[in-house]
Amino acid sequence: MVRTLSRFLAIGALALSMGVSAKGAESDAPVLNDRLSGALAPTHDPVIIREGDTYYVFNTVGRYIGIKTSKDLVHWEEAGSVFAELPEWATRAVPGTEGIWAPDIQRVNGEYRLYYSVSTFGSNRSAIGLATAKTLDPTSKDYGWSDKGLVVQSTHADDFNAIDPNLVIDEKGGQWLSLGSFWTGIKLFAVNPETGKVDAGTRPVSIARRPAPAGAPAPVEAPFILTHGGWYYLLVSYDYCCKGVNSTYYTVMGRSRDVTGPYLGKDGSKLMEGGGSILLRADLEEKERFRGPGHVGAFTDTDGTTYLVYHAYDREANGAPTLRIAPLTWDADGWPVAHD
Repeated sequence: MVRTLSRFLAIGALALSMGVSAKGAESDAPVLNDRLSGALAPTHDPVIIREGDTYYVFNTVGRYIGIKTSKDLVHWEEAGSVFAELPEWATRAVPGTEGIWAPDIQRVNGEYRLYYSVSTFGSNRSAIGLATAKTLDPTSKDYGWSDKGLVVQSTHADDFNAIDPNLVIDEKGGQWLSLGSFWTGIKLFAVNPETGKVDAGTRPVSIARRPAPAGAPAPVEAPFILTHGGWYYLLVSYDYCCKGVNSTYYTVMGRSRDVTGPYLGKDGSKLMEGGGSILLRADLEEKERFRGPGHVGAFTDTDGTTYLVYHAYDREANGAPTLRIAPLTWDADGWPVAHD
């Protein structure tokens, strides 16, 4: 009863902030996703941040990192790209690469740090790079991205895949980069806070894995670590993206008091053993239009509301990867609930 009441009050507060009554919050209130408009597709691997009165979504689009902007979180416009060409270091580090994937954006030490992935599909000869900017506003005289080069890489000799980066700052100010896709799962590297890079010789910590028989796929990728209430929440995508309406992606979560884990689901299941609890899925009848929700990012706005941004494949648009945004509330036990 206490948990049910807490959830109702939380949803009611969210509904009031969106201009609807608590009475209709469960059944009648349109969720944010129902009101999104504009340049929603294509969007893949999105992350979100705000500067001033503008929200920015960085995402995989074409060969480079695309930018979308909004003043109200509802209507979105295309706003160019971060890169005009592949960085020279990237083509040397990953021969055959043709694009830049899966960005992460954070404001650190007075600058914006954008981490990005360089790879070829299905290979773990991969690298993560870093670009920085003083501002995200293209009308500012200070606008411009500076590429800082290689952060960390993996080769065929490694048991991980250096793509899908996400930077998290722990309670003591330490910086960590989570990353990973398939292979032996999700890794966490300590980051040098001055350079934003991983120092040579730094060993990764394993924080999530999906055990499988030798030679079988073990689909876990796209980590994002969200902090709330003294907990670190690790969000990861299970199963397969990039298959349009046949994508089976869904988002799982676990939490830990320590950024290095262990991360456990609500039932105590370990993310290092393929466990966790579901945060986003598309197997409900009312969600059949948008398939494979995953590769999440999170952002807490100035009013304290945390938003989850992700992509899903639209059955009514030939499976186009589409921008989705879900406000989060927190249940009585401190777990996030996505209003998607």
